Amino acid sequence: MKIVYMGTPDFAVPALERLAKSPKHTVAAVFTRPDKPVGRKQILTPPDVKVCAQRLDIPVFQPPSMKTEEAYALLEQLSPDVIVVAAYGLILPGRVLRLPRYGCVNIHGSLLPKYRGAAPIQQAVLNGDRVTGVTTMLMDEGLDTGDILLAKETAIGINETSAELFDRLSVLGGELIEETLDALEKNEVTPKKQDESLATHTSKIDKSLCPVDFTKTAEEVHNQIRGLYSWPVATAKINGKTVKIHKSRLCSKSGKPGEILSVKPLVIACAQGSVELLELQPEGKKKMTAEAFAAGHRLEKGETV
Repeated sequence: MKIVYMGTPDFAVPALERLAKSPKHTVAAVFTRPDKPVGRKQILTPPDVKVCAQRLDIPVFQPPSMKTEEAYALLEQLSPDVIVVAAYGLILPGRVLRLPRYGCVNIHGSLLPKYRGAAPIQQAVLNGDRVTGVTTMLMDEGLDTGDILLAKETAIGINETSAELFDRLSVLGGELIEETLDALEKNEVTPKKQDESLATHTSKIDKSLCPVDFTKTAEEVHNQIRGLYSWPVATAKINGKTVKIHKSRLCSKSGKPGEILSVKPLVIACAQGSVELLELQPEGKKKMTAEAFAAGHRLEKGETV
């Protein structure tokens, strides 16, 4: 197949690499979001997909919108058999969706119809799910509402962070999209309508979710910490200062919510059970082990955070 690939962040890179190496398919062009300023110095930075496409010597286009005549004319000229989309970030109008022979196929980081929307991977971890996966679907004009083509499941580890799961699902998505395109070309896959009664939605993750509430259960706190890693990162007030919590694990000790049950290791009581904090980061400093943090901040057993 002749493919136009549309994606922006690192999640979309493994699928692009996989398709570019496939002997059965040709990636004719890559569409990605425009470069944007990043960091305190606001350095203009290309998207991960652009960097990958340039390394693979694939032409790159960065229209600010896919709703313009210029963008549509460019796609018409490219005349793809299929458009593959992975975390692109721009809305595709109906005429773009209808342009390729095989339609537009999206790689989504959940088992649809669960977790439609912007942050399915983080939401699965935040909710303490034990299973997730990736889905390929034929795009329509709704938000992740198109017919399902193929899906692959994977278990979520009890201590697995969103960042770790993100990396695994991006690779799984690359495997699945190649299988999907092969099946489409051979007419060996039947699109399946999504069950609307099972649909759930996610919204963008932001820093309002960061503060940890130790009056919740240990499992909820642990899920919050690993679900918000590596961005925006869970936080807690310790000695009156905000501290980022990068990693934790569940413990069976009990006490009053927020009570320091031990310092070595650093264990904090929750409403049910407790969590051991493993990596912390004080304001303006690099992350460190919880043991080093506790020693430097003179934490004591019995104190409340």
